[in-house]
Amino acid sequence: MTIQTLNRLQELRLGGMATALELQLQQPGIYEELSFLERLSLLLEQEYLQRESRKQYRLVRQAGFRLQATLQEIDYQQHRNLKRAQIAQLGQGDWLFRGQNLLITGPCGTGKTYLACALGRQACSQGHSVRYYRVSRLLLTLTQAKADGSYQKLLGQLAKTRLLILDDWGLEVLKPAQRNDLMEIMDDRSGLMSTAIISQLPTTQWYAA
Repeated sequence: MTIQTLNRLQELRLGGMATALELQLQQPGIYEELSFLERLSLLLEQEYLQRESRKQYRLVRQAGFRLQATLQEIDYQQHRNLKRAQIAQLGQGDWLFRGQNLLITGPCGTGKTYLACALGRQACSQGHSVRYYRVSRLLLTLTQAKADGSYQKLLGQLAKTRLLILDDWGLEVLKPAQRNDLMEIMDDRSGLMSTAIISQLPTTQWYAA
């Protein structure tokens, strides 16, 4: 009966419950005094935690972050005009629900990409979809999508992404077609989804780029 139950849990893709049940069976002294509902609650909790872990892993993998970064490892000692309270507030993720955008500017080597990836990973831990692109790589991907007929599908995916991170903004002068592509993306996301833009250029010089 036990083997059948474990097999059925696996067939139903309830691997977390199966693992938790095996643990209960291996250590009967710990669980024998618990009621049926208490033991069932432990099984369900393990299943939930395992599914959440898989979901976060999938979101992080799909995001394609350039760096493995976390908010906990941000260095505030250097003079980078970073404020702990401000980063902590961004880490709460309220701005993502409001569809607000984030601009991160500063000289090369000041940790802009790390900060953006840390915020992106935090968003993944909260269950949000995230995509990280260097602008040049995104433009190349869009060009390839036009060639193979997947352009509209890609635009749809980007439109539904909760946080889109665009790194190295303004390093290259954009062609008219590339400007139109970016305009399409921004127009689809405006007021609905959040976009984080990272650039070495001050915002006063963006129009020229």
